[in-house]
Amino acid sequence: MRRPYPDRAAAGRAVADELGPVPGSVLVLGLARGGVPVAAPVADALDAELDVLIVRKLGLPQQPELAMGAIAGVGTDLSVVRNEPIASSVPAEAMEAVRRYEERELRRREQAYRGDRPPIDVRDRVVVLIDDGLATGTTMRAAVEAVRRQRPARVIVAVPVGGPEGCRRLAADQVVCVWFPHYFSAVGQAYRDFSEVTDAEVRQVLTESTARRPER
Repeated sequence: MRRPYPDRAAAGRAVADELGPVPGSVLVLGLARGGVPVAAPVADALDAELDVLIVRKLGLPQQPELAMGAIAGVGTDLSVVRNEPIASSVPAEAMEAVRRYEERELRRREQAYRGDRPPIDVRDRVVVLIDDGLATGTTMRAAVEAVRRQRPARVIVAVPVGGPEGCRRLAADQVVCVWFPHYFSAVGQAYRDFSEVTDAEVRQVLTESTARRPER
């Protein structure tokens, strides 16, 4: 029986081992916030650039942990993915109110993480999307769609843990999932330390990754 990952960094090393070499001009994108510390060891193993992609779950108004969709942004472009049939049971105006709120939070985090750095440029690159796990896969679907619209060479999704259904629904060129637990209810069950990742930690991981890999 597989043991839980000690933390997100250990999970990232497991993802890097499972993924192996990736040819081409590679860009590793960690989904903020939890995917960024997982993505850092993958970027190191691939000697690739690391950046952040902000994705926000659209939670039900009275049950925010249940996703009725998700949004992801690359530059000024925003992709919205609905999680049917949950979304179909929500009035359009209620979903729009949640979307507007989450878009404001997405832009706030973008500014907090990126500062004056230019928007992500994924065109003609091999993009590796990393998160700390996949439950329904809704947020990752939004991430894949947002990146696809920018015309990358390939899109790879790589995660340390997930459910088979969430992974099957992804329109990526390659999907790597290290661990499919027999009984899977939540991503946190795959970790001994699943403490919340802060904005400051995201900025620190990105800064340290840039320092380890000077501009080329």
